[in-house]
Formats: sequence, C-alpha cells, structure tokens
Amino acid sequence: MRKPSSIAVAAVVLIVFSAALSTAWLVHGAARTVVAVKPSAVSPQVGEAFTVNITVSDVENLYALDVLLTWNASILRVQSVQTLLGVESHSGGVLHETLPDAAVYIVENNISQEAGEYHLVATSVAPAPSFNGSGTIATITFTVLSTGRTALILSSELADYNPEGSNPINHEDVSGTVEALIPEFPATFALTVLMLVTATVALVYARMGKKK
Repeated sequence: MRKPSSIAVAAVVLIVFSAALSTAWLVHGAARTVVAVKPSAVSPQVGEAFTVNITVSDVENLYALDVLLTWNASILRVQSVQTLLGVESHSGGVLHETLPDAAVYIVENNISQEAGEYHLVATSVAPAPSFNGSGTIATITFTVLSTGRTALILSSELADYNPEGSNPINHEDVSGTVEALIPEFPATFALTVLMLVTATVALVYARMGKKK
C-alpha cells in the first residue's frame, strides 16, 4: 500500500486546523444579546431625579419582550416612564410596527410604587418584520426618597417570530445599582450659617455682660 506523502499529510492538517480556527472565530466572535440597565451605577442625592434606560443590544429576530425591573421602594419612587416601542415612531427604540393598522401591541405597562416594580410586556403585530440590532426599550425617571443602596434588578424574556410558535432568544440580563447620598450643602451656605451662629453667640455674651 502506498504511503501518503508528507506534503499531502501537511495539507490535510492545515485544512483541519483552518476549519477549527474558523469555528472558534464564529463561536467567540458572535456578539451576545444583552438586556441591561444603563447607566449601571448612579449616585444621586436625596430629593434629586435621575434617569436610567433599559436597553437591548445585538439581538436578532426580536418580535416580543417581557421586562421586569424591581427596586427598594423606600429609597426610590418612579416619576415617569417612556417606552420606545416601534422604531418607525420612536427613533432609537426597538421592535417594528406597520402603521396605522399594526402598531406594537402593549400587553402590560404597569408601575407598582408600593412594591417597587415596573413590568412591560409587548409584541410586534404581523405583518411587521422582526427587529435586529440594538435599541432602548424604555426610559425610567426616578426620584430619590432616602439615603441607602438599592439594586435595580432586571429580568427579561425575549422571543422571535415563528408562524408555528415563537421561540425564546438566549440573552444575558445586566442589572444596575443606585447609591442614594445625603445632599451636600454649598460652601457659601455653610459659611453663612457659621457667621450667623457666631454672631448669635457674641450677642448672647454681650447681653450677659451688660446684665452683670
């Protein structure tokens, strides 16, 4: 039996190695879908308002979503929520719509101030196409009620479109954190208070001296 030449063996090894590299690149190079709270960390002061976005990045064939955000209700209170559903009417948003007859259908869009919870469920409606890419799902503005630390815990489900039934889209949820701080007094205010206290003390001592 004729033995394969060293050149033929080297060629086979090179082909196999190249195929392995291509597979590895496809696995590691593919972007992972992420639903996230942005910014992921904020440090507002008590009494201040601040805004966070719930975003999705690098998604393919998105047709429906279910998003739940929770927080410590004793620290934060929702001031307003704006959904950006339907990129045809909300630039930078997510999901497609076919206006005027097939707008994005919002199943649930509720806030519970007592529980510290926001729940959004929505889906595109045929014949609207699936959404691909990145965008903002909702923008939430909070008011800080008290000092402390609270997580903005995010959990979500994404689904594609299939005439025979939708399939879940694998993705990662990234939550956020809020560190509520005591307001800082301006230096001019502190100096004014100090001067008033000093003047009051001096006046009291002066009156005591006169009485003697």
